[in-house]
Amino acid sequence: QMCEKFTVCGSSMEMLVRNDLNLPKVTEQDGDLVTFLSFQDKCLRKISSGLYTFQTYLEYVQETFTSEKQNVKLLCYSTEHLARTIRQMVINPNEVIIPDSATQESLRTKLKSDKTWIEKITTHLILRDFTSFMEKTLRAIRYLKNTRSFSV
Repeated sequence: QMCEKFTVCGSSMEMLVRNDLNLPKVTEQDGDLVTFLSFQDKCLRKISSGLYTFQTYLEYVQETFTSEKQNVKLLCYSTEHLARTIRQMVINPNEVIIPDSATQESLRTKLKSDKTWIEKITTHLILRDFTSFMEKTLRAIRYLKNTRSFSV
């Protein structure tokens, strides 16, 4: 819907230049997916921490993507619920990184722009990276569920 309404999709150079958001993701530094997932607790901590971090980004999307405000609100709620649920599965839940209010406020300030164009690009990048993060999360949970005595 973002692509159709705002025409900000594709491989626009502006999008690539603007992508300095430091969104959570599983990277090559984490090792390949199988190696990464062999450390179940580390995997769950990373997923939960990433979901908590995405909360602030999704709140920004809710503020800027007003035509889908209700859907994004539901997405925020579901993401928070999933982050809490996965955090409870971690051996030491205190090791899950939850951004404090100062970090969240700093991020909100960084995300704000007086240019509608930048808001649209930022919103698109957040949703794109959140989708990728959730795809990897789903694969990780399925892998853990199928290879361990793990229940969701």
